[in-house]
Amino acid sequence: MLSNVILLLSVVALLFPMGFFALATPPLLILKHDTPLDGRFVRGMFHHYYAVIIVAASASAVAHAVLGRMTTAFALGGVAAVVFAIRRWFLPRMDALREAIAADEPGAISRF
Repeated sequence: MLSNVILLLSVVALLFPMGFFALATPPLLILKHDTPLDGRFVRGMFHHYYAVIIVAASASAVAHAVLGRMTTAFALGGVAAVVFAIRRWFLPRMDALREAIAADEPGAISRF
């Protein structure tokens, strides 16, 4: 019984930040981010989101592995690995676009 509660809480801990991010980002993606502070805020939000998802997915994978559910443990480990790879690909591109916005390059704001 306690193991089922732990498994449920580990999945909820992963779904809550995903739901929050799905609701919080659309307004940020519609706005025109023409100041460096806006770009820093959006980049920070993505940075923290990816970090939370990696930690939650890793903790959930460990919980599932300890309780013997190897299929879901591997799936959650895969989620953590994919988010880690996306983070390493996505955030440097955001940083480059933020620098382009600061340098007043044409089209940099719309690409951001």
